Amino acid sequence: MVCVDSGKPPEAEALRALGMEVWTGVDGLVELRRARAVVKSPGVPREAPVIVEARRRGVSVYGELELGWRLVERPFVAVTGTNGKTTTAELLGAIWRAAGRPVDVAGNVGLAVSTLAADREGDATVICEASSFQLEDTVAFAPDVALILNVQPDHLDRHGTMEDYLAAKLRIFARQGSDHVAIGPPELLAQAGGEGRRVTFGPHWDVDLALRDGIITWQGADVMRASDVRIRGAHNLENAMGAAAAALSAGIEPEAVAEGLRTFPGVEHRIEDVAEVGGVLWVNDSKATNVASTLVALDAFTAPVHLILGGQGKGQDFAPLRDAVAIHVRAAYLVGEDAGAIAGALGDAAELIRSGDLEQAVAAARAAAEPGEVVLLSPACASFDQYPGGYEERGAHFKTLVTSS
Repeated sequence: MVCVDSGKPPEAEALRALGMEVWTGVDGLVELRRARAVVKSPGVPREAPVIVEARRRGVSVYGELELGWRLVERPFVAVTGTNGKTTTAELLGAIWRAAGRPVDVAGNVGLAVSTLAADREGDATVICEASSFQLEDTVAFAPDVALILNVQPDHLDRHGTMEDYLAAKLRIFARQGSDHVAIGPPELLAQAGGEGRRVTFGPHWDVDLALRDGIITWQGADVMRASDVRIRGAHNLENAMGAAAAALSAGIEPEAVAEGLRTFPGVEHRIEDVAEVGGVLWVNDSKATNVASTLVALDAFTAPVHLILGGQGKGQDFAPLRDAVAIHVRAAYLVGEDAGAIAGALGDAAELIRSGDLEQAVAAARAAAEPGEVVLLSPACASFDQYPGGYEERGAHFKTLVTSS
């Protein structure tokens, strides 16, 4: 095995110590001459010279998700969507544990699927969060249960068009057979390929997993009251319904599904209550890296919000934020690379404070927020302009700033 990276990651030495041939600071074109197949990281775009050349030469190119799925011969549940897929994957893990069934949660959520290959023939179900970057590199990927939650504009700097982004997401279903299950809102399943058995969910009466008069129902039978779902917000109710549809389709008992939904507290960095200080609630939603995520976060609060926005916008249109900011936001604190673009889109929807960075934004919000109000970090942007470690590093810094003063 030959490992190639155009950068110089610190993990390279550990791989060399394991006996692998590792080249850093190179484009991989020279090393490609010896390759029978290329396995690429999801972060490497299709346009990278080594990938373009590999395909020109007829060398097979696989993503890590494809490789991991082929190596791990276990029941496989895959979850995708623009928003909510991490929460839903972790929620499914909680449901499996409530049912007393072994489970591994992996994929885009943190643990690479291929790391499970050491226990490739175990009986634990794999719950896999699958991003568009991972799905666009799939070749034969066909999960036993595939769930799509939603699709909103995101990663257009990578995919180019909304059509290409949607096509990447729908690859989760493309190679499913008739013994597999395809789950999603009716409008998305109508665009999906593959032969998986269709299971629908949503706030309608004519779907398999429905919301009827405040009750979550499965094929007409009551599962639980929607008000008993622990995680906050209308968007999380949709995530919970998608998770319930997937779990019930996979044979999990309704009682275990209800228990998982009642007890799951949510995931770090996603509408996460950090602290209440002087009557002001501080909330970490650093995982909101697109406009759609921030819109659903704002909708989760009725109190006036001090909103921290900004970072790398990934080519998004920020105009859809304007009306929601006008309704929910007392003041917006703008940080990062695309602060100017956000300011232009918001106009006079709320008071705008150019804060520059997170530390200044937190200080300004602390000075302005009054008891009963909310300070919400929900940036609608990626974080790499100021936080190389991604949204996790940004969220951790926010929590430190909130709790250390």
